[in-house]
Amino acid sequence: MKRKPSRVLIAGYGEMGHAMEHLLCNLQPAIHDSRPVAGLPPIDVEQEAGLADFVLLCVPAAPHQELLERLAPHLKKHCICLSIAKGLDEQGRTPAQIYEQTFNGRQPYGLLYGPMISEEIRADRYAFAELGCSNISIYRRVANLFNGTRLHIRHSNDIAGVSWSAILKNVYAIAFGMADELHLGDNMRGYLTVTALAELRAIVARMGGKPAAPLHLAGLGDLITTATSPGSHHHELGRKLARGETEDISGEGVHTLKMVEKFSLFDTAPYPLYGLIHDAVQCPSDAAQRFRDYLIRIS
Repeated sequence: MKRKPSRVLIAGYGEMGHAMEHLLCNLQPAIHDSRPVAGLPPIDVEQEAGLADFVLLCVPAAPHQELLERLAPHLKKHCICLSIAKGLDEQGRTPAQIYEQTFNGRQPYGLLYGPMISEEIRADRYAFAELGCSNISIYRRVANLFNGTRLHIRHSNDIAGVSWSAILKNVYAIAFGMADELHLGDNMRGYLTVTALAELRAIVARMGGKPAAPLHLAGLGDLITTATSPGSHHHELGRKLARGETEDISGEGVHTLKMVEKFSLFDTAPYPLYGLIHDAVQCPSDAAQRFRDYLIRIS
């Protein structure tokens, strides 16, 4: 007997929403966006949530709770909610923490993190991700959902490790953009990679993850992609900071810096590179000099 195709709801029709639609086009996913989008017909999102086997949250962390609370009463028990958000909400929570507090164990969920540049996915190039989830059955269902696509998925049950690796890589990618704008060369990229990875491992362990988590796709894999891709928002953000530009200094990494400080999520003092990035974002006009001063201190 032929298995019935999965029903998919994509919430959020930005870059990654388009990418997920492309990957899953054979399933004709329902698509919802809170903003009017040209060419996207409105849908009854609660009704579609009630029919869905998978809900893909392709939105930042900030609206996760409101959206999940809206959809939760309608979800089938087996429906898996997936998040691709690599940031913190306005309470300083990771998407995993939002899921736990909203669902309280009543709904399966996963976190899909790794090198997944939207433009490359839509150009039918390969992409790679770790699925952070609590058990192997969730992984198998998600892997089956993307079977036959060019998105390759690996499993991790280290939800805290996968979460913080993905969230913090956006912060560290800013340093690579600064270094490139200052023409510090390829050797500097090597130094930044090693230093960022060492700090990531220490922070991830402090936040409850396994120290090895940043060595995998959600950490190092995505860091290299974000830190070296010409189209990367956070790489370009680092370039802007090094030029002394002060307008539109925003993004998930910048918001993460603010939330970590606001809620004292961890002591940042032991992490000099993290501190450099924080200070550069706080005072963009002095960012280039701060980078040079940092290099003097480590020499």
